[in-house]
Amino acid sequence: MPPLLAETGPTYSRRIRPRKRKARPLSPTKTRLDAATVASTLQLQEQQRDLIYSFIALAMKLGFLLIGTASLVKLGIASHQRVGRYAELSNVLEGETARLLRLQERFDKLFTVGGDRRLMDEQDHWIAPDRIRVVWR
Repeated sequence: MPPLLAETGPTYSRRIRPRKRKARPLSPTKTRLDAATVASTLQLQEQQRDLIYSFIALAMKLGFLLIGTASLVKLGIASHQRVGRYAELSNVLEGETARLLRLQERFDKLFTVGGDRRLMDEQDHWIAPDRIRVVWR
């Protein structure tokens, strides 16, 4: 409203501020409800913590299982390679043993009756045709 000319005193415009409400003391039913709410939130937090710990334990168990499986696979591969090497060495040993037995038998034949003659007969093919054969007696 516009001020009237007949008014003698100044008019002040007041702003009305809302009053702040005072905190009321809680009734006994409110505290029980709050205690139940707090207890339920604590229980939920504990369940969430247990769930997180269970996931961590599961992850650790899966990690150990993975490490164990990888170790067994590596051990299997190493065992397979070792068996392969053993088979290869065994075959080479059998061949060398057979060769040694043949050479021992041939060496033993040299010291029997007529061994020197057999040696000379074996040596004939070693002499080239354009060479002169010398026989020492």
